[in-house]
Amino acid sequence: MKKLLAALAAASAICALPVAAQRDFSRVEVKAVKINDTTYMLAGAGGNIGLSVGEDAAFIIDDQFAPLTARITAAIAQITPKPVKFVLNTHWHDDHTGGNENLGKAGAIIVAHHNVRKRMSTEQLIDFLNLKTKADPKDALPVITFGADISFHLNGEQIRAIHMPAAHTDGDAVVHFTGSDVFHMGDIYFNGFYPFIDAESGGSADGVVAACDQVLKLASDKTRIIPGHGPLSNPAELKVYRDMVATVSARVKALVAQGKTLDDIKAAKVSADYDEKWGKGFIRPERFAEMLARPLLKR
Repeated sequence: MKKLLAALAAASAICALPVAAQRDFSRVEVKAVKINDTTYMLAGAGGNIGLSVGEDAAFIIDDQFAPLTARITAAIAQITPKPVKFVLNTHWHDDHTGGNENLGKAGAIIVAHHNVRKRMSTEQLIDFLNLKTKADPKDALPVITFGADISFHLNGEQIRAIHMPAAHTDGDAVVHFTGSDVFHMGDIYFNGFYPFIDAESGGSADGVVAACDQVLKLASDKTRIIPGHGPLSNPAELKVYRDMVATVSARVKALVAQGKTLDDIKAAKVSADYDEKWGKGFIRPERFAEMLARPLLKR
C-alpha cells in the first residue's frame, strides 16, 4: 500500500504530510509513556500506540509505519518479554496500520472494525489530500473484524473496543481499558491541533463530536486518554477539543445554510479565536474551514 500519512506527531511535534515512502525514519525514536503498571502509550512517528502488558499477552493499539516495527517491538521488549499477540487498529490510515504486515507475519492477530478491512482491501482515494492508496497485502489485513464492539479479557482487565460511526472515518474504534480507566481514541482526538476528518472515508465533524461525548460520559476525573496524535490527555482537555470542533463546525454550517461559497467560508476566518491554540499543526485554519465545508457543499 502506498503510504498514507507521514508523521503527524511525535508527542506534540507536528510536521507536513509527505508520503511515508519519502520519509527518513532513521532518526525516529519510539518512546514509552507509562500510564500505570499495565498500560503505556508509545510515541514515535505516526499515530500513538496503546500498549497493555501483563501475565497474558502484549496487546497493542495501532502500529505506526512499517519501517518502525523493529523499533516498536524493541521498545515493547523493554517493558515485557512477551511478544505482541494482538494488534487492534483504530482505523485504516497507514500511519496507524503500516506495521500490520510485519506484525501479522510474526504471528500477531490483527483486529479492527469491518470497514477497516474493507478499506484496506481496496484502492482508496482521499480527495482532500489528493492521495490515492492501493490495497494492502493479505498479511496486513485484520483477520478478526467486529461491528458495534468487541471485548478482550487480558492482563487482568476488560479491553473493550467500541465502534464510533462516521467520526474520523467510518471504521473508527475507541478502546477502553476498563480496569485501568484509560481510553485510546485514535484520530477522533488530535490533542493540541485541528483534526483531519476524512470525509471521503465516511468521517464527519458531527461524528467526532458524538464520539467525544460518548467518551466523556464514560470517563471519570482520573481517566487518562491516549489521543491519535499529541501528548497524553484527560477528560478536561478532551472537552475543550470537543467544544472547539462543535463550535467551528456550527459556524461553517451556518454559512453553508446562508448560501456562501467555499471561498466565502475560507475567507470568513471561522476559527480565528481558536487558531493560536489549535492552528499550528498539519491542518491550518483555512484548510480546517475547507475540510468542514466541502462535505456540506456537496449535499
